[in-house]
Amino acid sequence: MASGKREAGSGKRPAAKKSAPKAAAKKTVAKKAAAKRAEAPAQPTRIAYVPREARAIQRTARQSPYKMRLVIDQVRGQSVNDALALLAFSKKHAAKQIEKVVRSAVANAENAARSHNATLDVDDLFIKLAVINEGPKLKRWTPAAMGRATPVLKRTSHVEIVVAERPEGR
Repeated sequence: MASGKREAGSGKRPAAKKSAPKAAAKKTVAKKAAAKRAEAPAQPTRIAYVPREARAIQRTARQSPYKMRLVIDQVRGQSVNDALALLAFSKKHAAKQIEKVVRSAVANAENAARSHNATLDVDDLFIKLAVINEGPKLKRWTPAAMGRATPVLKRTSHVEIVVAERPEGR
């Protein structure tokens, strides 16, 4: 046989030798990185102020998301007291639905504070997140000309509101 050909029975190539210096170099790099981390001065542990939050969700409210968003855009980011005052005097039907969810979120915040033995000032709460998502559509039919039927989609909404304490200094 020629020197460049493989033998008939060996289906594999000869195993390549691993270079010992590369493996040793990887280990030393890892050891150096661990030593650097150990030498770094420890950062002082700070207890950051974490505002308490509470949320409330109403699913499948029987109003279209477009109409609900018109109202929710007015109260997003406001304090809870201002938002409830605005919702109480709004003529929109969506305002009543959103008011219920805001009151529920405030009650959830009070309940969470009570369970953790913490104090909570309701006047410091504001609406951190207010989202209207689309819910399932109720599919109905209405008569049309020449004996046909036309689909009617009765849209529903999911209302999600998160209230949180305002950080001090704001």
